[in-house]
Amino acid sequence: MSGAVVGDDGLGRCPWGDAPPEYRDYHDTEWGRPVTGEHALFERVSLEAFQSGLSWLVVLRKREGFRAAFAGFDPEVVAGYDEDDVARLLGDAAIVRNGAKIRATVANARAVLALRDAGGLDGLVEAHRPPPAAGPRHGSLAEVPATTPGSVALARALKGAGFRFVGPTTAYALMQASGLVDDHVQGCHVRPAPGTRTA
Repeated sequence: MSGAVVGDDGLGRCPWGDAPPEYRDYHDTEWGRPVTGEHALFERVSLEAFQSGLSWLVVLRKREGFRAAFAGFDPEVVAGYDEDDVARLLGDAAIVRNGAKIRATVANARAVLALRDAGGLDGLVEAHRPPPAAGPRHGSLAEVPATTPGSVALARALKGAGFRFVGPTTAYALMQASGLVDDHVQGCHVRPAPGTRTA
């Protein structure tokens, strides 16, 4: 695939980020921007896990449903969910109704709490930030990797901490979504100016 595409507003974007509106908004305001804080990172981990095997558009369109179902991604609340809650969520059409992924989200909430005495989820994710690079690296979407050695290491660390549904591809998507790497392609208006140092 080529580099950026120009939208009807005259702005260049990564090819996936121009349409539909949900993609455009997510691309322009969130993707590749720094994400910090336990709740925000737990949300990103959870949504990337639910996306596994599905279109990201499905997850974006159900995002508010996910937030309602999982108490605003408050790990203390979600960690207390039991099988009755799982059964309730399996009947909730506002989310992706996958029992394994719902149970993984509950397990991941418990893992988030367990990390608090060891630097927290923020610390674990931040420890896998790649060294700074001189400007964004990719001229086209085809050059953006699905996994990297860093995402393999992050997935291994998350699994070691008790997280589920966090393979290397999901871990790299998390790195992109939380701003550890910047994969906006050349010509994208969100891409930092030449000479800007970014991950």
